[in-house]
Amino acid sequence: MGSQAMKSFEHLEGLSEAIFKRLYQQPATALAVFRRMLPNLAKTFVMAMLFNPDPVPVSSLEACVRPDQNRLKEEAFAKLRQLYIVIERQGSFALDATFKVELRKALTGGGSPGSFGLPCDTEDKNRVDVSFLDRYAAEQWESILHFMVGNETQSSRRPSEGVVRLLLHGKLMEQNRASGTVITQLGFSFLLQEVNSQVWTLLLLYLDMAEQLRMDPVDILHFLFLLGSLELGQDYDMKSLTPTQKGMLEDLRDYGIVYQRKSSSRRFYPTRLATGLTSEIRSLRSPAATLANAIPGNDENGFLIIETNYRMYAYTNSPLQIAVLNLFARLISRFPNLVTARITRESIRQAISKGITAEQIIDYMTANAHPQLRKNTPVLPPTVVDQIRLWQIEGERMKATSGYLFKEFASNMEFNAVCKYADDIGVLVWVDKNKGMLFVSKHEQIADYIRKRAQSNR
Repeated sequence: MGSQAMKSFEHLEGLSEAIFKRLYQQPATALAVFRRMLPNLAKTFVMAMLFNPDPVPVSSLEACVRPDQNRLKEEAFAKLRQLYIVIERQGSFALDATFKVELRKALTGGGSPGSFGLPCDTEDKNRVDVSFLDRYAAEQWESILHFMVGNETQSSRRPSEGVVRLLLHGKLMEQNRASGTVITQLGFSFLLQEVNSQVWTLLLLYLDMAEQLRMDPVDILHFLFLLGSLELGQDYDMKSLTPTQKGMLEDLRDYGIVYQRKSSSRRFYPTRLATGLTSEIRSLRSPAATLANAIPGNDENGFLIIETNYRMYAYTNSPLQIAVLNLFARLISRFPNLVTARITRESIRQAISKGITAEQIIDYMTANAHPQLRKNTPVLPPTVVDQIRLWQIEGERMKATSGYLFKEFASNMEFNAVCKYADDIGVLVWVDKNKGMLFVSKHEQIADYIRKRAQSNR
């Protein structure tokens, strides 16, 4: 599992013991936690205890680990304790009783009907196939990514208001008076993740909003983990879902995670975005390669060539890839399957003004470097990398602020009073007490204050 995917679950690891106890009451959830949240050694320990009726001595588990792997052993034990999977008594480990029962059901095919979804028992007259579901998921997810980079096209409709609220809530985007809704530094980091991690990032933000949505967070997690265990291409009946889970379907449709022909439909299809939620393999390639309509045959391992003269060649015709490049480079020309661009001081400063960092730009170019560039060490030309960092430092070293300078006060008392007033109302930018000067971002209130002081002193 990728590091980004692991980071997505840090939020879940902080849940209380009571919530985990409720989560483990469903076999699909117990299986998902086992598959997705445990390191390999911890899984080995769980399997050693799963069908053992008695607690297992810690020494027996330690005997399975090589002496030079002590750190991995301690990390595995710590993870099992953190997720409340084990109970430790007198030098022995035992699995939590509920987790043990439900995981055994999941692995042996037990559990009540509907534990892993309830397949429809009637024929769907409008049945869709896997290729349709893949296109649908790609279009829905692509519309979100296009919106984030400010590249809404006719083929990618604007996301729903619920999606926009979620992006703003998670600070992936922010409202800007001049430009409207714009991507943030966190948003650009989000674009660099592979799709499965992106999906989990949004779903955890959705979970974070559960209280505002008046939904039970445990019910939300149950459904998300259930979706990860469903079969791609199979239609499922909604009658086994709780009211909270039925309410989630509308939002999950907006993300491309499930498909329903219409909102009143009593059946739904999980897409590849759903069935990959608890999988350790990437359900989809990077958004730049798969969800951006990259042409067949494009090398998903890299499409960028960067030269020492700051010229960049992008072998793509993907609108999304091009829009991402436009965030930090000046586009020059476009041909079938090729875009030329140039990295300039202005383009980097524009990116930095949006909260994108030099390191993020460098990481993006490295991650998407053409295989020809990957033969080099380092991958990117050092002159380009150093210059991008210098352009960021240049901006951090000097910042122009428009405002007004006040000086030549009648007395130190007046100067100090005006300084205090400017600071109190939040307009004080700079002050030099030795020279009796101050610089403010707004002057109207300061001028009124000075005038009123002068009148009261007459």
